[in-house]
Amino acid sequence: MKNRWLWIFLAIGAVFFATIIFAVIALTSIISCKSDNSASSGVGLIEVKGLIIDPLETVKQINDFKKDDKVKSVLLRIDSPGGVVGPSQEIWSAVKSLKEKKPVVVSMGSVAASGGYYIAAPATLIFANPGTITGSIGVLMKFSNLEGLMDKVGMKSFTLKAGRFKDVGSPSRKMSVDEKAMLQAVIDSTHGQFVKAVSEGRKLPEEKVREIADGRIFSGEQAMGYKLVDRLGTMQDALAEAGRLGGISGEPGVVKPPKKRSYLLDMLVEESAGKFGSMMRKEKGFTLNYELEGMGE
Repeated sequence: MKNRWLWIFLAIGAVFFATIIFAVIALTSIISCKSDNSASSGVGLIEVKGLIIDPLETVKQINDFKKDDKVKSVLLRIDSPGGVVGPSQEIWSAVKSLKEKKPVVVSMGSVAASGGYYIAAPATLIFANPGTITGSIGVLMKFSNLEGLMDKVGMKSFTLKAGRFKDVGSPSRKMSVDEKAMLQAVIDSTHGQFVKAVSEGRKLPEEKVREIADGRIFSGEQAMGYKLVDRLGTMQDALAEAGRLGGISGEPGVVKPPKKRSYLLDMLVEESAGKFGSMMRKEKGFTLNYELEGMGE
């Protein structure tokens, strides 16, 4: 009798294990399937959506299209309020390099502000909808001061450090004058980099860019008046122009990047890493951002 039940449990376990393996294989097959890019030539489509935090996939797509001879031009669709400075600059650099080899046309969606505008600046041509929110050429650092709250609940914080500025931005104490000056210098330097990037990409004098680089936002219609965008139009308008610039006659075909190959374990690891990164940014208390305030995390 014991042996009989043992065999039953083993059989059930084998069926369960086989079902899990089959499900993982099926899920992997679905996730790793690639887009049908059988067109002989066309316009490469790259989409940047949401906060700009990890630039690796976007930069890879840009570099792949740069080397792909059947991609005659690239349409960069941006719907982003911005993000972290470093990743925005990496995408900016990749777009600038791509434009040197083939035309890059930007299509702005509902919002392409701060870092979202930064990555658009070096493009060959920028399209925006009349009501697109763009601009916000500025830099911000966020801080929290919990000193008063900690006093109310009787909580004390102690920090051991080597280096006068090592705990700058600590939420448990007020910031000193020297610390504020040091951080302001970093912000001013990064803001200057933003101004220079816009000046170069849009072929505008730096002093003209600085006049409007105070964090203000613009509608697409307003931005065109300041020469921050070239034309008002939809994504389809931008696609047609990208095809024309790429020398494609008739309606251009769209070449999409292959979907990212990902296994179940990779998905779980990436999800955990993303949450951990977000948690660490919040725990640290500040990051340096090209981000439209009120539209981020």
